[in-house]
Amino acid sequence: MPHTPLPPRHRANAKSMRKVMTGAELKLWNELRAHRLMGLGFRRQFPVAGYIADLACPEKKLVVEVDGSQHAETDAVASDEATAKRLEQDGWTILRFWNNDVLRDINNVCQHIVIAAGLGGTP
Repeated sequence: MPHTPLPPRHRANAKSMRKVMTGAELKLWNELRAHRLMGLGFRRQFPVAGYIADLACPEKKLVVEVDGSQHAETDAVASDEATAKRLEQDGWTILRFWNNDVLRDINNVCQHIVIAAGLGGTP
């Protein structure tokens, strides 16, 4: 699947972000990496449609965002909604989880991902 053109600066930013993942992102990444979750292939800090998704499964056009409390602020909510709208126009499904959800109930988060990927059942 070809990438949407992305300025080199954004691609470099995505690469550097892979080195400083939050604790919640890292915990979820460890569940998703290497096709560990029902064979789904995820990429981290994945450039898509001019944005950088925390985690993405290109085959299923599924984006997973892991959000901290700053995403509850008015400006962030509006920005996240605009990003979601843009990605949905390209056929992507966006799942958002709070850091606490990932840190406290990783199994439920993974189950939601499996269902959104159309695989149903439990991971």
